[in-house]
Amino acid sequence: MAPARLFADTLVLLRGGGDLATGAVARLVRAGFPVVVLELPRPLVVRRTVAVATAVLQGEITVEDLHARRVDSAATAVRLAREGVVPVLVDPEGATLPHVRPTVLVDARMAKRNLGTHQTDAPLVVALGPGFTASEDCHAVVETARGHFLGRVYWRGQALPDTGTPGLVQGYGRERVLRAPVAGTVQALVEIGDMVQAGQAVALVDGEAVHAPFPGVVRGLIADGTPVPAGLKIGDIDPRGVREHCFTISDKALAVGGGVLEAVLTWLNTQRTAT
Repeated sequence: MAPARLFADTLVLLRGGGDLATGAVARLVRAGFPVVVLELPRPLVVRRTVAVATAVLQGEITVEDLHARRVDSAATAVRLAREGVVPVLVDPEGATLPHVRPTVLVDARMAKRNLGTHQTDAPLVVALGPGFTASEDCHAVVETARGHFLGRVYWRGQALPDTGTPGLVQGYGRERVLRAPVAGTVQALVEIGDMVQAGQAVALVDGEAVHAPFPGVVRGLIADGTPVPAGLKIGDIDPRGVREHCFTISDKALAVGGGVLEAVLTWLNTQRTAT
């Protein structure tokens, strides 16, 4: 029996459609689960080329073999999800939850704190990263910190605390992240996938330039015209300079997605064993 038929009645809803969330979407859809995504009206996504959230801004986006489309109703979202499309609804408050009625809810907003997710939101509630306690405000937590525990599923306790420092890539850590120097509107000067040199201006925020700290490829850049607060992450430079990496789901996102898929399958197996 095809996986899509096995899991057609197990609807998964993700709150958040960023690059890590998209790793989970990919794992779930490929395994045959229908998936619906809720997003902000103006997603603050940096790795836009590999995030289903970009469908909010563009109407639709294809990430590898995933096709995501912005929709305007819960009914349309559920129908498309069962057809293998990834519907993205603008619903930051989760008002459509009672209408979608997911079997599984995944909080993938990566806020580093709980924005109001409860175990009662769905039969199975999974959360990504720090800010949640498994068995208290959700059923399971998936580790998002790079290292030995990346992608691990915790059924009790918490993920590792946020250090605020990205993992090292060719010796670069914190420097890889571009942040808004002031509050204002972003004006992009380059495109994702462009090669840049050290000191090159990649964007303006309220007229103030944001420069590349070293040579590399622009792996992520927030959408042109996005209003941002000072200090917000608006870009990502990859010193490896591999352009293909800008357009494919990362190893980290797939590892986190694997943890989400494990949590869902483990829970389903437990439910079926219990009956």
